[in-house]
Amino acid sequence: MPNKAQAEKYLRASRRRQMRNKPIRTRARTTMRAALEALDTAAAGGSGEWEAVEAAIGSAVQALDQAASGGVIHANNAARRKSRLLRRYSTLRNPDTPRRPRRRPPEPTKESATA
Repeated sequence: MPNKAQAEKYLRASRRRQMRNKPIRTRARTTMRAALEALDTAAAGGSGEWEAVEAAIGSAVQALDQAASGGVIHANNAARRKSRLLRRYSTLRNPDTPRRPRRRPPEPTKESATA
């Protein structure tokens, strides 16, 4: 328990923020999980389920944008999650499309550096 009045006020405010932010964060996580599961199902099943995947990705992107705009998660965190989700979708939907190489080459290992 807080010992000072200001600490009690901070605790009350922090709990109010937690109550307000928790459903938004939960919705973002749930829709991301649903989109990834739909993506895995469509990749294993064939071409008939891609419309459901696109709908799930759209709702996940919307939930992430809402969480970021409200300050529940950082904007860069939302952008990173959306980027990874859409890159995975693109890779599974169009497997023959050439991909952009990594920005920098991998670090050399000790064996290759001494050889």
